[in-house]
Amino acid sequence: MSEREVIDMQRRIDEGIVLAQKRLVERSRLFNSTLIVARDGHVMEVAPEEFL
Repeated sequence: MSEREVIDMQRRIDEGIVLAQKRLVERSRLFNSTLIVARDGHVMEVAPEEFL
């Protein structure tokens, strides 16, 4: 794979991860559920509104 192809693939992977995160937050909001995240080395339960 050329360097350009690798860069393009990484960009598409990054965009996919961002899209998946947005969908997860939206789904959590729609179903009135919380998200479990790691912050500063601690596992926390947070409302999806914190990400909007």
